[in-house]
Amino acid sequence: MPKYPGRLRANGQDGDLIAAPMTMMPKSAEFEHRDAERDAMPGRASVWASLPTRTRLVVVVLAIDVIAAIVCCAVLVLNARSAVKVEMNATRATVEPLVADTIRMARNPTPENLLHTLDLRLQTLRHVRVAVFDAAGERIGFVLPDLRRDDHVAPAWFVALIAPPPEQHELPIVVNGNPIGKAVVTAEPLDEIDEVWGYAVSLSLASLLLNLAVLAALTIAFGRVLKPLERLADGLTRLERHDYTAHLDLPASRELAVIAERFNRVAGALAEARAANGRLNRQLLTAQDDEGRRIALELHDEFGPCLFALEANAASVARIAEGENAPDRRKLAARAAEISGIVAQVQARNRELLNRLRPHALGQVPLAECLYLLLADFGRRHPGTAFEGRFEGLARCYGDLVDLTVFRCIQESMTNAVRHGNATHVSAQARESREPGRGIATLHVEIRDDGSGLKPGHGTGLGLSGMRERVEALDGSFTLDNAAPGAVVRIAIPIEPEEAEDVRSEDPPAPPSS
Repeated sequence: MPKYPGRLRANGQDGDLIAAPMTMMPKSAEFEHRDAERDAMPGRASVWASLPTRTRLVVVVLAIDVIAAIVCCAVLVLNARSAVKVEMNATRATVEPLVADTIRMARNPTPENLLHTLDLRLQTLRHVRVAVFDAAGERIGFVLPDLRRDDHVAPAWFVALIAPPPEQHELPIVVNGNPIGKAVVTAEPLDEIDEVWGYAVSLSLASLLLNLAVLAALTIAFGRVLKPLERLADGLTRLERHDYTAHLDLPASRELAVIAERFNRVAGALAEARAANGRLNRQLLTAQDDEGRRIALELHDEFGPCLFALEANAASVARIAEGENAPDRRKLAARAAEISGIVAQVQARNRELLNRLRPHALGQVPLAECLYLLLADFGRRHPGTAFEGRFEGLARCYGDLVDLTVFRCIQESMTNAVRHGNATHVSAQARESREPGRGIATLHVEIRDDGSGLKPGHGTGLGLSGMRERVEALDGSFTLDNAAPGAVVRIAIPIEPEEAEDVRSEDPPAPPSS
């Protein structure tokens, strides 16, 4: 069986040669199948995956902003709690010195006047509320205000987050060792909380406006950055549909410009490959027509006269046999000899035609012997040219496709050397090399002649194109250069270990004599 099943296949719609298995679905069905596979992948149906990239980036930025806002609010609440508590303690600590200072500065005060004076002075303190009572427990001065006033702006939930637990502290008022009343100090943090709330609202508004501006800028920037990617996706879709005229304008971004430039190069290479495949298909059709025309001409020029001569000799034998007299043995023997010679000529021409269509020895005898037989055949047909070959160390077989490629390349190269280069000496060699420690091998083939070499601006005919395509289909390399004198063809074909039928003889086969 061939070692490379389905290696090359011609697509009848657009002339592409593509690597594919032997059974292929139609293009429209193939695209639908790919889309169905993509839709069936895990996570394809999720809402997040269906969003555009720009929307997802904006959502990520929003999520980061929300997390940052939560962290900032937590830090603000913790700092506000600490600040309010410190402020409450500091204000409450000033009450006792203020009472002592008021008592010391009073001159012959009566208890009632002193308590009124203290009440007036203590009403000016912030963050605390102080109520002055006489010895009988009666309130002096104004009625004790509520802890929560209607003119505070901080909402209740914010107050609940920051306000410390309510505290009261009683301070006795003593004059000359006699208690005349007391001052009840109650913490009132709402003023401080209102200040913190105002600061938080201002900071939040500024942050909101800043974030909105940043989001708007990012939305515009992401759109400009991702626009080339959308064009790239459209270009890839066109390539997938075998439209190799797709071209991308280079964007301003250096990284995206590199991607666009690579895309344009790939599209150009695919267009060139498609054009080359189209030319190859036309050349293959032309070669088939030419081969059919040559075979028809040979059948007409060679087999036609032979068949006519056979028919004439058969008719002569029939006439001799039908005569009234006894058949002439000498005439019958002569006719039989002529028929035998014609049959031998037909057999020889038949073998030549079959060997041209398919070398019959390939696969039956070792590759090296087939190549030596090829050189011997060229020596018989071109006695004025010396043909030399070195094919030692080759495996018995590398697979039908590789063996036939090597055979045809050597055959075509020697034909070109004799027909176009007027060479008097042609040498061909093939050897196998292996990388140390690895099973990968390479088959190297070189054909060298001493002819006129390559002319400047030489064209590529069917023979050279056929050789190059055969070798490249096997992932090999093909080069044609001037050798001064003559020309040289170098071919390298990678060989997998399992592809070579490694049956090498102890002694290499001797070249057949011409």
